[in-house]
Parts: sequence; structure tokens; C-alpha cells
Amino acid sequence: MKAKEEKIKLFKTILWGLAIALIVIFSAPFLVVQYYRSFIYISTADIPKTETAIVFGASIKPDGSPSDILKDRLDIAAALYKEGIVSQILVTGDNINPDYNEPGNMLKYLVQTHRIPESQIIKDPAGLRTYDSCIRAKEIWEIDEAILITQGYHLARALFTCNHLGVKSTGFSATNQPYIKADYFKFREVGAIYKAIIDVYFWRPDYQKF
Repeated sequence: MKAKEEKIKLFKTILWGLAIALIVIFSAPFLVVQYYRSFIYISTADIPKTETAIVFGASIKPDGSPSDILKDRLDIAAALYKEGIVSQILVTGDNINPDYNEPGNMLKYLVQTHRIPESQIIKDPAGLRTYDSCIRAKEIWEIDEAILITQGYHLARALFTCNHLGVKSTGFSATNQPYIKADYFKFREVGAIYKAIIDVYFWRPDYQKF
């Protein structure tokens, strides 16, 4: 009888453990978003000065001009630079294929549209995804602290990733208008946050080291 009671007790303990684990797993994206909410700014008057702004890449148009999402990110970076909040800008995006150059066109926009000195812009051609951008900022460009600039739906994941990879970060939301596929991007973030957690805590994928 005692052995049976112990088995029942063990079974209940296992069930409770599984239940708690499932709750943690399913609530992980929500917890990440809630935790990093206080790291996000929407006004240049409030954000503390930091040497570097990191602008995450997004799609560019066939003529090389930035998409609405990317333009809003770059405009924020330019404003932070002109107000003396940052002294350099890292533009990071996809340029692995020579026919597609996010960071090159990001730099071009900042220089031509906002007159940001090219000498104050770092161009990262291998920021294929958020993880790559964050780890390369730390390991290649030796950036220890930064303001991350991207849309609000992406900021929590970017902050989680960069902070866990050694770049102490705050974020500035570049959400300035309704975007095409915005609901899709928000929905996609749930899976992307799970992927970020796996990358940071368990996998640590390799990255381009040039």
C-alpha cells in the first residue's frame, strides 16, 4: 500500500512538473515582451546617450530605396545622431548575395538624405537575421552598448538577443505608420522569439566572421 501511495505521489509530482514546464514554455514570448517593455523608448527626449545605434535591415525597393519599414528605422537613427544621442550608426543587413545590398543602400540613404558623415557609419554586410546582427556587433565590431532601432513588434526579441549576447541595449521604436503585413509580422514574432531563446541558451549558431 505504501509503495502504491509513493507511486501516486511521484506521478502527481511529474504531472505538476510537466504542467509548470508547459506554462513556462507557452508563456515565454509573452514574458520576453513584458520584461523588455521598460527598455523601449519612443521619444528622443528620454533616451540616454549611447555611442552606437544599431539599425536592423529590412527590405529595399528595386531602385535601392528603403521600404517604409526600413526608412522609418533609418530616419530615427539619423535623428538620434543629429541630436547627439549617438555618435555612430551600425547598419546591419543582408549583402551575402552581391545583387542585394541592404546595408549599402542603408548607408547611401543616411548619407544622401540626412547628410550623416560616412565615417560615422559602420556597414555590416552579414546581418542576415537578428542573431547575426547582435553577435557580430559584439564579436566583430566590439560594441558593448547600443540603442537598437527597429519596429515595436521586433524590439523585444532584438533586445533579448543582443543583451544576452553581450551588447547592453535599450531600444527605440521606429513604428511611425501602419505597415503592410504588420499583423503577419507580429504573429511571426511568437515563433521567432522561441527561436531566439533556443539560439541564445542552447544552440549558439555559427556566424560570418569577416
